[in-house]
Amino acid sequence: MTTQEYVFDLAERAKKASVALRTLSTATKNAALNAMADALVARQGEIFETNARDVARAEERGLTGALLSRLKLNEKKVAAMAEGCRQVATLPDPVGRVISGERRPNGLQIEQVRVPLGVVAVIFESRPNVTVDAAILALKAGNAVILRGGSEALETNALLARIISEAATQNGVPAGAIGFIETSDRAASSQLATLSSHIDLIIPRGGEGLKKALMSVATVPVIFAAGGVCHVFVDQSADLNMAANIAVNAKVSNPGVCNSLETLLVHRQIAEQFVPLVSQKLGDQHVVLKGDERARSLDSSMQEATEEDWAAEYLDLTLAVRIVDSLDEAIVHIAKYGTQHSDAIVTTSYANAQRFVYEVDSAAVYVNASTRFTDGFEFGLGAEVGISTQKLHSRGPMGLDALTSTKYIVRGDGQIR
Repeated sequence: MTTQEYVFDLAERAKKASVALRTLSTATKNAALNAMADALVARQGEIFETNARDVARAEERGLTGALLSRLKLNEKKVAAMAEGCRQVATLPDPVGRVISGERRPNGLQIEQVRVPLGVVAVIFESRPNVTVDAAILALKAGNAVILRGGSEALETNALLARIISEAATQNGVPAGAIGFIETSDRAASSQLATLSSHIDLIIPRGGEGLKKALMSVATVPVIFAAGGVCHVFVDQSADLNMAANIAVNAKVSNPGVCNSLETLLVHRQIAEQFVPLVSQKLGDQHVVLKGDERARSLDSSMQEATEEDWAAEYLDLTLAVRIVDSLDEAIVHIAKYGTQHSDAIVTTSYANAQRFVYEVDSAAVYVNASTRFTDGFEFGLGAEVGISTQKLHSRGPMGLDALTSTKYIVRGDGQIR
């Protein structure tokens, strides 16, 4: 069977399953989600053995640092996957929810209700947890899903997909509702992106290369869960210890994810005090700093930042540092180099905070908090299928509502026009 035939067969089965999923009861979906959680925990030994083989192959290929860390699974990560399943089971079912309704003067009762999208395809890179997150959200929102993971985690992702799919079908979910592409052939992604007869939405989670590759061929609607060049701006009125702690957390807690800090902007009036403080704390965590001329004058250990560094998504323990003269300059910098993902201000000035949140056009804007909170779990969505930096039809962490559409239901008693 060719890659094209294989992908088409998965899409056929998903399309068939999606019809039954439209009317699947909330109780059945929740039972399946809880069974999926139990299965992940029960089979974690098998998961770890499989993941170890993927990790070994990745190391042989030269994968290092944060990317390798994203690939590795442990008990904590599997427990988090299982908890995600259970949390999504507790969330209100969006399917059938009435968004608005009114009776028109002619007697027609018109309601707008949430409905499943149908078949959702998710293409992602080396993070195995995405396999589970995408599947559970799609299921609760009444959709079939086709998953395409990165080659580094192919065996791990395939096993995770089999575990949750088996648990789901044993608890009333139609076969084909969770499909996984078990091939590293890149043609599979292009095939998915052009199956508009079967697939209603495609969500790529990855870097600019994946985004550009799909944009050139896609006939299926696409929501990009793209990269994040995230900023923290330390205002002249900031609590400097708070600012330092936020910067360290945003950079160090998990540098290989899209909501981690990539550029630190510091107001010139507090730079002389703040830069040595934050440099020491970041240096203790082995962060490599790249600064502009003014930043380097305050910390001689910094490397020189180039123009490319301001737009870099490092996904590693590297951070760009720039001194700015004003809030205006910080906002202009973010607009020029950012990706409209997550940006923060640390300040005690209400006026400056208000300007920042309304003038910075990003999916998530923070005041006195780490950008690391841009996450479906942290936002109370249970999990996320991605973080959209677009404006249509979803923006920010994409939870259940983002995986639904709407339709109008019109009831009358013989009205004609």
